[in-house]
Amino acid sequence: MILSGNTILITGGASGIGLAFTERFIKAGSTVIVCGRRESKLQEAKDKFPGIITRVCDITEEADRISLFEWVTTRHPEVNVLVNNAGIQQRFNILEADAKQEWSYFSKEITSNIEAPFHLAMLFAPYFTQKENAIIINVTSGLAFTPMAIAPIYSATKAALHSFSMSLRHQLSDTSVRVIEVAPPAVNTDLGGAGLHTFGAPVDDFADSIFKGLAEGKQEIGYGTSERALRMSRDEIDEAVRNIYNRVK
Repeated sequence: MILSGNTILITGGASGIGLAFTERFIKAGSTVIVCGRRESKLQEAKDKFPGIITRVCDITEEADRISLFEWVTTRHPEVNVLVNNAGIQQRFNILEADAKQEWSYFSKEITSNIEAPFHLAMLFAPYFTQKENAIIINVTSGLAFTPMAIAPIYSATKAALHSFSMSLRHQLSDTSVRVIEVAPPAVNTDLGGAGLHTFGAPVDDFADSIFKGLAEGKQEIGYGTSERALRMSRDEIDEAVRNIYNRVK
């Protein structure tokens, strides 16, 4: 991937991994559009990187996703990269969850992690085929391959996004659109709640490695444990799942 000269839309780009990607794309010489639910977080990101363009958008709402697509392609028709980064991680025990009273809480994770990136990719892909060079980057997780049992919906949604990315890559193989999957391991961000990932990889180290992979033209990029997970055998996956569960339950 040529990192400069692009116009890039990043969902959830105002914090965590998304903000680290925003910083690096800006430094590489690309224009970055960041969308997120909270205007306060978007303003914090803009205070740090005044050159970014921001848009309040709740990607869990279908109308907001369509509005985002129409706004971006009208106001910034040069857009040629979509980064599906926004996501939710919830940890829970199924035997203790109240699926009757609280399903809207759990389904939010499915909407954010599956429905939103699927829909946005399907909105932007036809538009991107008219570009000389375009890219869809889907941020999945090492948990797509070695699920964390205490985060069952998150792990399953990321596995779904991995599968979708593979299908999308094949469907777009005869076009100008490339599909790249970034699969983070545990990274020290506030995903799932403050303090849950302090053991994870430093976000800057992770982002630097991912951008090295982007520059090298890789189509699946992991880091540390997630790099290994991309190519694990089934027996290795089973062992990893047991170890993860015993560590965090």
